[in-house]
Amino acid sequence: MKISGSYNLPVAPERAYQILQDPAILAQAMPGCESLEQIGPDEYRMKMKVLLAALSGQFEGKVRIADQAPPTSFRLIVEGSGRIGFLKGDGLLKLSPPDAGAAGLTVVSYEGDAQVGGTMAAVGQRLIDGTAKMMIRKFFDKLASLAG
Repeated sequence: MKISGSYNLPVAPERAYQILQDPAILAQAMPGCESLEQIGPDEYRMKMKVLLAALSGQFEGKVRIADQAPPTSFRLIVEGSGRIGFLKGDGLLKLSPPDAGAAGLTVVSYEGDAQVGGTMAAVGQRLIDGTAKMMIRKFFDKLASLAG
């Protein structure tokens, strides 16, 4: 499944890059995240609860930050599994000032691929797409409120 989109964060690109790398802020912003702890350079262990239609379950996995080019881009690689299936994702995040050059604003563009398997995949692609979009929107809305 391809995912892409953009979101405006109410902070300058340097600050946006910092908060997108801060595990304490990310843990608060990710829907269902129960913990995010550093286990190595740019690598984190994650525990989260996923709710998808009538399915819910605990996931454990890893988040890795790669291809860093502060403050303009980095890649997030996510792998997780649980009783209801697995997920793998790889996404590139690009940070830039808006075209109008508004100070204190960053456009975060993202694009990537996500794979879902197991019982979760059986609920249907359309439902998974909708849930992924909703979770991304909630993540950025919460991130924007924490960024100030």
